Amino acid sequence: MKPYVILSAAMTLDGKIATETGSSNISGKKDLERVHELRKECDAIMVGIGTVLADDPRLTVHKIDADPEDNPIRVVVDSKCRTPIAARITNKDAKTFIAGANEYKYDFLVSDRYDVFSKRGVKFFWSGDKRVDLVALMNYLHEEGIRKLMLEGGATLNFSMIKAGLIDEIRLCVAPMVAGGANAKTLFDGEGFPLMDLAVRLELVDSYSLDKDLILTYKVLK
Repeated sequence: MKPYVILSAAMTLDGKIATETGSSNISGKKDLERVHELRKECDAIMVGIGTVLADDPRLTVHKIDADPEDNPIRVVVDSKCRTPIAARITNKDAKTFIAGANEYKYDFLVSDRYDVFSKRGVKFFWSGDKRVDLVALMNYLHEEGIRKLMLEGGATLNFSMIKAGLIDEIRLCVAPMVAGGANAKTLFDGEGFPLMDLAVRLELVDSYSLDKDLILTYKVLK
């Protein structure tokens, strides 16, 4: 068993979610409110360590009226256990889970960061060898009572999740801009599929304009 996983992202017309320098202010005010409404509806929100290191996100509900209990559980996929002590995602605004790979477990458990995080109430899940086993992680989150999970990437985690068949729905904001850049982050990076015949197929189930942005919802065909 696993949670129902919704990938949420904003991208430019050419598929970029951030520039090479990390700039990612893409969607408008109304879309940010829409995203935070989705956060409020979900039991948990998950990002990769790259997003934590680049953006230091809070991953709380703060763009709309909300109570502290509306904040979803925050999940960090962090195979090498690189989450900084000062990372805002480990504060006490909401519960936090860090998922690490077994190869790095011992070194982390004897580190000062483990003690600090534990005192903040951070929980840990270990799986896989050098990389987190995402299927095992999804099973664990389901056992922890998480039924709806919002995935906010980044690009490498997005691809790993969709390749493993773990994404059920994709909600996209497409902003009317072009960023370009061969090294800019796209919605899905990773190793990619070698043939178009192997690409994951989607079904468009909703689309509408939101101020200047275009909102698209897809079901992932399994």
